[in-house]
Amino acid sequence: MRLRQGDIDIVLVDFYLPDSQGIATFQALFQAAPITPILTLIHQDEEPLAVESVQQGAQGFLTKGYFHNSLVPQALRNIIHRKKVEEALFTQKEQARITLESIGDGVLSTDMAGNVTYLNKEAERLTGWARDDAVGRPVAEILHLMDSVSLQPARNPVELVIQQKQTMALYANSVLIRKDGYQTPIEDSAAPIFNQSGSVAGAVLTFRDTSEMRAMAEKMAYQAQHDYLTGLPNRMLLNDRLLQAISYGARHRTGFAVLYLDLDNFKHINDSLGHTVGDMLLKSVAERLLQQVRHSDTVSRQGGDEFVVLVLEDERAEDAIAAAEKILHALAEPHHLGPHELHITTSIGISLYPVDGSDADSLMKNADIAMYHSKEKGRGNYQFFKEEMNVSAIRRQSVEADLRRAIDREEFSLHYQPKVNLQSGSVTGVEALIRWNHPTQGLLLPDQFIPIAEASGLIVPIGRIVLRKACAEAKEWMDGAMNPISVAVNVSPIEFRSKDFVEDLLGIVAETGMNPELLEIELTETALMGNVEASRQILESIKTAGVHIAVDDFGTGYSSLSYLSFFPVDILKIDKSFVQEIGIETGDGIIVNAVISMGMSLKQTVVAEGIETAGQLAFLNANKCEEGQGNFFSFPLPPGELRKFLSPQSSP
Repeated sequence: MRLRQGDIDIVLVDFYLPDSQGIATFQALFQAAPITPILTLIHQDEEPLAVESVQQGAQGFLTKGYFHNSLVPQALRNIIHRKKVEEALFTQKEQARITLESIGDGVLSTDMAGNVTYLNKEAERLTGWARDDAVGRPVAEILHLMDSVSLQPARNPVELVIQQKQTMALYANSVLIRKDGYQTPIEDSAAPIFNQSGSVAGAVLTFRDTSEMRAMAEKMAYQAQHDYLTGLPNRMLLNDRLLQAISYGARHRTGFAVLYLDLDNFKHINDSLGHTVGDMLLKSVAERLLQQVRHSDTVSRQGGDEFVVLVLEDERAEDAIAAAEKILHALAEPHHLGPHELHITTSIGISLYPVDGSDADSLMKNADIAMYHSKEKGRGNYQFFKEEMNVSAIRRQSVEADLRRAIDREEFSLHYQPKVNLQSGSVTGVEALIRWNHPTQGLLLPDQFIPIAEASGLIVPIGRIVLRKACAEAKEWMDGAMNPISVAVNVSPIEFRSKDFVEDLLGIVAETGMNPELLEIELTETALMGNVEASRQILESIKTAGVHIAVDDFGTGYSSLSYLSFFPVDILKIDKSFVQEIGIETGDGIIVNAVISMGMSLKQTVVAEGIETAGQLAFLNANKCEEGQGNFFSFPLPPGELRKFLSPQSSP
């Protein structure tokens, strides 16, 4: 009962008690207090019994009759102190053991001869050796190392540590050959173990598996050089490949080609079908490009919908032409992406080494410039770089910078070309045509800046400016007691596909107070056919608000009855190129007559554009074309002159 209360420094026990005799007395006591120091009391003839008790755990024994000796208290104090030291040492050893068994690194220790004295669990796992089997064996047998670069056996760091008597820092270039032959990349460090006299008594080595770390490093290096979406080389890796190709070409006097690709109208697909479909299309394009080139060539994604193909060892322009034509043909094939079947075209610019540049930047820049010229030529084609393109590119950059300032400074104005009823001659509406009041170049027509605005994306804010100005000025006319006439505003394909187009359009109509039934939105066939279902939904939203829809330049695009019946179209505008053929030697007006008949059958108003002669007007009247516009009636007029033209309304 007293032992269970604890706080006892030492127990002195006689072997012969009233209820217990001999070694059984010690055994019962030791079982009750295994940690407390026990000292047995004996007669001189009982020494064998005392020795047995020491063997079973007693701290020592005292002979009865000698308690008066001054050494007895000292012996008791020494035993108590020694037991406390043993307990503290046990606790420290247990802490060290648990720590070593718990850490994620392998730990191995050796004696002075380099034989293993200890392995923790992680070291057992990494080496494949059980601790009991490994202890006593040479460390080189348990820790079999190979240099990862030379693949030759590596000297064990423990040997060096014992020899040099100093710590070796982490070494990350080793491969550990496990007991079963499995190879694991590791990094290791070793340190000497010193005894009390300062001599080396052995060594301890820590090592860790670096497989995941190396895999992560390789993954990060790969990601740094490859496009996350397509897995193609990115700008950085392409530049490295270009530098290698230039170095090789300079040494061996060989050439190569850089093909700069841009998908035509990709933004429309992203805006209408979403980025998920857009990403799927980019992956499909990447796969097809890889199928068209040799293993020695490089296909790179530069970002967005731009790709670069580095075609090596092409000595002639004809080789680059063949590569470009293969790519154009491959990408033009339908892309089946889930429920969608997408048709795309690609514009390609080509620069040749060393003709078009002797460094990577020049070759890339010149191929990019040529690509823009490809777009200006109608898209879906390729163009080689020519020096004069640089002049055009510099001008384009200058115009783009001026356009950005023009948007902020409101340098745009509108002219209006009247549209008339061909039977009565009365004005039924006007078409708004943008003009740029350039501060140094004067009045600029759309052909001088709209293509650049479309290529740079500035067409969207410019389109909003045109729409707001046209609605505001039309509302002002109506408030001035002018007879109600329709106002037509051209909308580019890029603007039509831009985010919030319908919301912005209806917002401007509400903001300006424009009667939506007097507003016409003119779209080209190409804009509508970019994505048929998305276009139909946009047009339905506009139509529901009361806005009328016209197809501009009709006859130059798809000209399909099926799409005309699918879309809620109100007006067909015959392209001026067909109208102006009327009356010339080869122009019999068959296409114009066909469009008029088509519009009549679909109950759509047909408007002929570009009327310039009385003969053209007579033909259109004879074929019952409803409305027309052109210089025969009036040139585009600024708002002030238009008011005079309309009030009082004069017949053309």
